[in-house]
Amino acid sequence: MKILSWNVNGIRAVEKRGFAAWLADESPDILCLQETKAEPGQLPDSLKSPADKTGALYHSYWSSAKKRGYSGVAIYCKTPPRDVQTLGIPEFDAEGRLLQADFGGFIMISAYFPNSQDAGQRLGYKLAFCQAVLRLCRAHIQRGRHIVLSGDFNIAHRPIDIERPKENEGNPGYLPEERAWMDVWTSSGFTDSFRYFNPAAARQYTWWSYRMRARERNVGWRLDYHCVDDGFLPAVSGSIIRQDVMGSDHCPVELTLGGL
Repeated sequence: MKILSWNVNGIRAVEKRGFAAWLADESPDILCLQETKAEPGQLPDSLKSPADKTGALYHSYWSSAKKRGYSGVAIYCKTPPRDVQTLGIPEFDAEGRLLQADFGGFIMISAYFPNSQDAGQRLGYKLAFCQAVLRLCRAHIQRGRHIVLSGDFNIAHRPIDIERPKENEGNPGYLPEERAWMDVWTSSGFTDSFRYFNPAAARQYTWWSYRMRARERNVGWRLDYHCVDDGFLPAVSGSIIRQDVMGSDHCPVELTLGGL
């Protein structure tokens, strides 16, 4: 099973850059999107029900922000899930931060973690969301379920995950509090799949500023993740970053589940 996750920085913007053709060519079993910046009613059928390379139509599920043109997540899938829910916490659902879809063998979660913003203006909100996600995933595990949590965490965990760690220690996305939460997350029975398969891989980033030719120079941050519970790790056969895919300031990340 092939799972892709991508912060598209606007689904309507990426549509103009060949999104439908890219999706058809890739034909993932599941695609998680973040920062969709749209409500389904604003979208054409070509974005709500795109086709894979065989012509079969995807099912799509959306959680949009109340504020138009802001935030939002989506899940595309070839096989419809048993159930789809938001996080169920109004302050986060109002920003379209999370969708969870039950595929039987695992719960697929597409999440767009908040940006803590300059001077940590939204750090409290961000950490509250982080804790809510951790509680959600722990609850699923306690019920005997497996989880795949995919999305833009807006956190570069360790120095290897950012081009200039020293210079960015006081910047949102690399604040000590954010990195400390990632330590808690990865010590609570959940694995960062890319780091599991690529423990020493340097300069592997998923986001670049639009300024100063950052992507061309590969001055970036690894902010996008596929995480699984430790018990589900044997089902994971690969995890890579797709830096070749253009169209957003982020690139997709890819997870392969063997035998599923």
